[in-house]
Amino acid sequence: MKTLRVSAGDLASYSLYDKYITYVKIRQEKISEPKVDRKGIARRIREIRGFDLNQGQFARRLGLSQAQLSKYEHGQNLPTVEILLKLQAFSGRSIDWILTGTESN
Repeated sequence: MKTLRVSAGDLASYSLYDKYITYVKIRQEKISEPKVDRKGIARRIREIRGFDLNQGQFARRLGLSQAQLSKYEHGQNLPTVEILLKLQAFSGRSIDWILTGTESN
């Protein structure tokens, strides 16, 4: 049976390695991509449209096709920055609200 000899220097470097791995894991968790709530964005776009306009009418006001608006309202596609700005201008709601459902301070 062989015995494993570990010096104090090995233990110190192992400890630093553990600290580094822990740091990297925590950093990756912080950097990870935020989850996009497509259904929430879709609901808020639908809420902005309201009941006074049908999809075709609202789509024309936004300068896009009814099919594309339908994809936004069903969460199949995410709106572009240009569309977000038009939704903001039309509704008076912030882009933060359209994307997250909360107003920024």
